[in-house]
Amino acid sequence: MPDLLTTALGHAERGWHVFPLRPDDKRPAFPDHPAEQCTGRDPRCRAAGRHVGWEDRATTDPGRIRRAWSARPYGIGIACGPSRLVVVDLDVRKPGQTMPPGYHGHGCGLTVLTALAARHGGTIDPTYTVTTGRRGAHLYYQHPTTGPALRNTTAALGPMVDTRAHGGYVVAAGSTVAARPYTVDLDTDPAPLPTWLADLLAPAPMPPQRPVVVDLGTGRAGAYVRAAIAREVDRVTAAASGERNRSLYVAAVALGQLVAGGALTEDDAHSVLEQAGVTAGLRTAEAYRTVRSGLTAGARRPRQVAA
Repeated sequence: MPDLLTTALGHAERGWHVFPLRPDDKRPAFPDHPAEQCTGRDPRCRAAGRHVGWEDRATTDPGRIRRAWSARPYGIGIACGPSRLVVVDLDVRKPGQTMPPGYHGHGCGLTVLTALAARHGGTIDPTYTVTTGRRGAHLYYQHPTTGPALRNTTAALGPMVDTRAHGGYVVAAGSTVAARPYTVDLDTDPAPLPTWLADLLAPAPMPPQRPVVVDLGTGRAGAYVRAAIAREVDRVTAAASGERNRSLYVAAVALGQLVAGGALTEDDAHSVLEQAGVTAGLRTAEAYRTVRSGLTAGARRPRQVAA
């Protein structure tokens, strides 16, 4: 089996953004803390002036890859969003696992996906395929070039079928988890995501959003804060599909500083940012968590506005 450094470089040559996983584990090696506990001591977070998560650290840069994997035998994670991938994760039925009605005869995610394809008049095209440590499969597809950004799903298509896209990652071939190897089963370029599958994974249209009205009064301070809110909302709504969550966090940090300085209420900041995140295409729960983390981080560095 090729060494992990060579394997990581090979994945990067395909345009896949890789990052280190803890050796023999699924968890990212870096950072060692969640966004809400970021103190700025991590070198990458300190340099960026904000929390830098695993997706931001994923890279195709051979120099960075060599430095990381020369230091330690890290596992290899592939960030699906930056890599423009949609990975269908097909599990194998576990002993004693209860199937929902209509799925009792299925022993693995592949049979569920096959039945789903037949139901929708589609096919499962040959594509880059990895056998997982527990003998399941990862089917790699190209993310559609048009339409909404696809996100992660868990059993939305049926039991034992998950997907990873923007905001998600997979353990790459060449890695091990609990001493079980991930191996390439079919080494070919990822096929375009089948249209029938893209349609099923497309997020539901957003309901109409009521504008959040923030009363800041008049005067120079009010004008300054209104401009700051508009700037941060634009940052979020104009972000590229793979950058929306990060942009929302950065915006929340900025407004969190104004909240801590007394120029803006936390409720107003949270409302306007959460709506911006949802408008940009994030799920409500995801937007809520990101805004909460960003406001908390921003509160550590209050910024006051002169009247």
